[in-house]
Amino acid sequence: MPRFHALTVTNIHKTIRDAVVLTLAPDAGATGDFEFIQGQYLTFRRTFDGEELRRSYSICAGADEGILQVGIKRLEGGTFSTWVNEELQVGDRVEAMPPMGTFHIPVGERDGKHYLGFAGGSGVTPVLSILKTVLTREPKSQFTLVYANRGLNTVMFREELEDLKNLYLGRLSIVHVLETDAQDIELFTGLVDAEKCAQLFKYWIDIKSVDTAFICGPEPMMLGIAQALKEHGLGEDQIKYELFGTGQPGRVKRKAVAVGAADRAGTAQVSVTMDGARRAFTMPKDGVTLLEAAIENNMDAPHACKAGVCATCRAKVLEGEVEMVSNHALEDYEVAQGYVLTCQCYPLSDTLVLDYDR
Repeated sequence: MPRFHALTVTNIHKTIRDAVVLTLAPDAGATGDFEFIQGQYLTFRRTFDGEELRRSYSICAGADEGILQVGIKRLEGGTFSTWVNEELQVGDRVEAMPPMGTFHIPVGERDGKHYLGFAGGSGVTPVLSILKTVLTREPKSQFTLVYANRGLNTVMFREELEDLKNLYLGRLSIVHVLETDAQDIELFTGLVDAEKCAQLFKYWIDIKSVDTAFICGPEPMMLGIAQALKEHGLGEDQIKYELFGTGQPGRVKRKAVAVGAADRAGTAQVSVTMDGARRAFTMPKDGVTLLEAAIENNMDAPHACKAGVCATCRAKVLEGEVEMVSNHALEDYEVAQGYVLTCQCYPLSDTLVLDYDR
């Protein structure tokens, strides 16, 4: 099971007014743990006023650049992102898990392919990693990026994207769609929704030539884009998603209870294997997730977003049944094999056996 490692901040670059790119260096003994696949992310943790916060941020470097970088945009009211943007200094140490995530496909094919990326705001971060890796490893392939932002001053990596377009002339096409700033071509103004996609596919992008599409952004935007892609001929297996924000299920939280301390009616006996050790506890069947119950029973269960997005809390159900209320991270084959997101799961059976190590 992944554990946190200390990383040294070696450089901080402000890409726009409220976003930075951190360059990070693992200690010598942990270098191999931080080799990454394009499109993956790092989960960070830090304690603020006695409360531990965990946040996941995507790697923006290409897999062949030889550096580890993440892009972090400050969110209004965001404790961690504000600290990074305003207080973090070169030389400081941060804690992060090794790279995780499945927002990628194998690259390095000899035959040229056409990749299409859609990104909204800071959702460009993993897509940037993917496009740089594709253009480096597949010299016959092309990449088209549709990048949605509120205005020109909110475009992360603007200069780097222009440099890449010039470097890979004829292979990288970038379409900036701005919500508020008027542009010379009316098609590039407004919101990127299903209707806008249909117009882009009609006048600007040859959707029939696209082999794989990557989408990263807010959920409503992603759903509209995915709908348009499917309506224009792409199959589910040709579309890869990375959701960086979603609402959490509106359930009232109840405390998990120690073994033997609760009425057995409406509770489940849970056995959890983590780092080779097995622990057991009793928890309610409603009101508290498996992840919350594990943490409340003093288990250092892996987690980050707690919203079914990042898959950090992934575990395998070996015995029993659960209800998983949301899943934006696991593939269908993983669910079929018994894997669940414990931050989204509630017991249905009286007995439940989970394994975080598989």
